[in-house]
Amino acid sequence: MRFLLSFTALGMVVFSDGKVPPKKVAAIVTEYRHNSHADVIVGRLLQTYTLDDKGERPNLKLVSLYLDQTPKNDTGHKWAKKHGVPIHKTIRGALTLGSGKLAVDGVLLIAEHGNYPRNAFGSQAYPKRRFFEETQKVFRESGHSVPVFVDKHLSDNWADAKWCYDVSRELDFPLLAGSSLPLLWRYPPLDVSKNAELQDILVTTYHSPDAYGFHALEVLQCLVERRASGETGVRRVKCLEGNAVWQAGKDGLYDVKLLNAAIAPAKHHSAQLGKRPLEQLVKKPILFHIQYRDGLKASIINLDGATWEWCAAWREKGKENIQSTLFWTQEKRPYGHFTFLVQGIENTFHTNKPTWPTERTLLTTGLLDALLRSKSKGGEIIETPHLAIPYKSDWSWKEPPAPPKERPWNKQ
Repeated sequence: MRFLLSFTALGMVVFSDGKVPPKKVAAIVTEYRHNSHADVIVGRLLQTYTLDDKGERPNLKLVSLYLDQTPKNDTGHKWAKKHGVPIHKTIRGALTLGSGKLAVDGVLLIAEHGNYPRNAFGSQAYPKRRFFEETQKVFRESGHSVPVFVDKHLSDNWADAKWCYDVSRELDFPLLAGSSLPLLWRYPPLDVSKNAELQDILVTTYHSPDAYGFHALEVLQCLVERRASGETGVRRVKCLEGNAVWQAGKDGLYDVKLLNAAIAPAKHHSAQLGKRPLEQLVKKPILFHIQYRDGLKASIINLDGATWEWCAAWREKGKENIQSTLFWTQEKRPYGHFTFLVQGIENTFHTNKPTWPTERTLLTTGLLDALLRSKSKGGEIIETPHLAIPYKSDWSWKEPPAPPKERPWNKQ
């Protein structure tokens, strides 16, 4: 059974046989190994949605592959050989199929794993700008463009992210980006009411402040963009660490009741949660605090050591109760939430329209950059006039079907 979200009516031309020809896709990836993002995204074009050749296939055909790095545990060469996909030595070659001109219908830029340095603020500096530069050069030289998907954030820094966004607007091609987090299963299945007057909101996260902090920002943004004003952009941010995080709760920077409500639905947590104070369980708490231009304040708290999930809690004005939900990921193969991400890509490549707002990811990319700058400066407030990014979102979360059966781990 195919996992469908909110894009059942794709607006595509249906041929007399009832089928739409698959779009030809080039995948430009940092590295391709078992359970990497290249594997769970690009792998779905080769091994079906269930990564075992037994599920349904997206209506996308992988016709070329570029590998920036080849680690010892590389599986990209194996799968490319099995499925007859040529591996090109250059990005240009992958996009032109050796013809000298653009020869694909869509481009996947998957830069999430590999041996790359960190920037001055602690974020992994994947070569997204380089990948994007090489891609847009082929577009310009060919005289036309095709849709592009960028996995997770647009870049590790604001300048490059804004450049990518501006190029997509200049060359007029659909740019889809972001994380799978907004598409996840939610327990309970709740969303911020459309056009709600949001009073306050808090999200929990874990692990690294850059990679997993970005996931948390995507959770936050897919909720708050539904508020009555739409998205207005962000005025300022700051990042606190250590005891300052708990003191901020006591001082009212965030509502401790929201924090407690957020972790209530958590499934993967310390056995001591609820028995010992969070201050004892979380050795290195981190707080992202965000003030939006319309006055809304939001908090993201890293609770690594107490919970290992993304949870959210919020209040809507005029409603007494706090609403909370867990954003649940399938942490074993086939990592079913990536099916929803690939379906969003498929929809974009077939309709030439981003399935969700590109501005969401532009904003979350800029937020992560600003917050990590604040972190590096000991919690200094960072004014963000560049993040005055207003947008309206027509995208709505739909509760997905039950997760697919998990597969035993194997090296394949």
